[in-house]
Amino acid sequence: PHRMQSSTTSCYLRLEANSVPLGRLEFRLFATKVPLTCRNFASLCVGHENGCSGYRGSRVHRCIPGFAIQAGDFQSGNGTGGWSIYGRYFPDEDLTGRHDRRGLLSMANSGPDTNSSQFLITLAPCPWMDGRHVVFGELTSGWDVLQRAEDLGTPSGRPTKLLVIADCGVSS
Repeated sequence: PHRMQSSTTSCYLRLEANSVPLGRLEFRLFATKVPLTCRNFASLCVGHENGCSGYRGSRVHRCIPGFAIQAGDFQSGNGTGGWSIYGRYFPDEDLTGRHDRRGLLSMANSGPDTNSSQFLITLAPCPWMDGRHVVFGELTSGWDVLQRAEDLGTPSGRPTKLLVIADCGVSS
């Protein structure tokens, strides 16, 4: 069926807030630079590889305006869970990517070599994340959708509406 190739270069996330569509985010993945990280993300967008349910139907559990949107905890939905297609965690693949602009995809982690399924979308430059988080893609379309999602954020990180990844996958 949907076996991911390491050459997968584009994925999408379709967001909803309180069941109302916000729109679609399209990302270009840096598959040449960080193939393992991109394969994990693309596989979780498609879903159901190695027992992982994937991102579809999962919550965006954290949204801090001017910083980042965080999602990908399809286990508990609150930032405490996560699982990769390689097992619980997989190592940092390449930490040279810079968090120098809005719209970058980066792995969330709890320290070195603790990548799972959680990811961030930057809402501004985040230089303190350089050397600590793997940058693996960038937003190519849906900037208005990203803004609408950011508008639901709070300083505490808890979105003001239930933000959900209603659909996701690999772009053809």
